Amino acid sequence: MKTPAILLSIALLGVAPAAFASSFAGTSAGGSSASSASSDSSSGNDKVVLAARDDAASFVASDGAIRGAQLEAALRHLREHVPQARQASDIELAKAILAL
Repeated sequence: MKTPAILLSIALLGVAPAAFASSFAGTSAGGSSASSASSDSSSGNDKVVLAARDDAASFVASDGAIRGAQLEAALRHLREHVPQARQASDIELAKAILAL
């Protein structure tokens, strides 16, 4: 059971780095950072996953009882773009989001 979760976490790490980079670039002193962050078409999708961290924490802590809109959007996005996510349960995906 832990092996799929580990593989899923690794796959999700491939989704998130652009969001980290664009967020960091947006806080730098350089004037061109905003344009470089907005030109990366994948960064918006990665932000969907990162924005769901609070919802994922609530979902995991409530054993699935609390389902926020951002988590729902992230689950949908992951299942569309990460093949390993298609077979994972919602709780496994939420835990993987928290591991990012």
